Amino acid sequence: MDIEFLTRLTDHAAIAISNAQLYGEVQRANVAKSDFVSFVAHELKNPMTSIKGYTELLAGGAVGQVNEMQANFLQTIKSNVERMSTLVSDLNDNSKIEAGRLRLEYKATNAADLVDEIIRTFTRQLEDKKQTLELVIPEKLSLMWADRTRVGQVLTNLVSNAHKYTPEGGMVQVGVAESQNQWDAEGAPRVIHLWVKDSGIGMTLEDQQKIFQKFFRSDDPKAREVPGTGLGLNITRSLVEMQGGKIWFESEYRHGTTFHFTIPVAEE
Repeated sequence: MDIEFLTRLTDHAAIAISNAQLYGEVQRANVAKSDFVSFVAHELKNPMTSIKGYTELLAGGAVGQVNEMQANFLQTIKSNVERMSTLVSDLNDNSKIEAGRLRLEYKATNAADLVDEIIRTFTRQLEDKKQTLELVIPEKLSLMWADRTRVGQVLTNLVSNAHKYTPEGGMVQVGVAESQNQWDAEGAPRVIHLWVKDSGIGMTLEDQQKIFQKFFRSDDPKAREVPGTGLGLNITRSLVEMQGGKIWFESEYRHGTTFHFTIPVAEE
């Protein structure tokens, strides 16, 4: 009996050691991948910035007036550079998250000010599509304990999606409120609740099951009209959860989507 027990114990120990070694190898591989992606992102950033800058100068007539065909060519270059820049940034963030190397800098942050800042960057785009913007922001609001830049990234991604997947003349609503945490029993007792609502194309039930998956792209023809990496919402969820928050959504096919997320209130 003692020999059998020792044999089983030895077998379990061998499996545990093997798993630990495998885990260590996976972690080292993730770190190596993160280093490589960071290097590539850094090397691509400067030339892409230059290409975009010179394209804008040419389009603005810096070396002479451009005709309609030339303007269209320059706009195509600019759009593709922006898409490549987004892809590089998303891949860089994703690799850091997987390797556990994404550092967050927490501080007490005013959610209303952040919403206002993000919305101002979308004003022109919303106007171009004649979309109505609704803001729901209370006068009094506690500060949230968050990495301001990363929460801004979350908001930017959600507002960008709402704008892109909502047809001309539609509505985009951005709201913020403070409340007891009724969405996560294990989370902070009080949270800042932010949401982005649109009257866009919505999602099928099948797509709703996969929306946070890495590299997921819907087969919906209307969704396919919008370019994307399939990483944005996966990264968004990670950024929210890393800060002690929760993210979820409601969507009705062809009748719009609302994304919600919470961030803990800063302790006084």
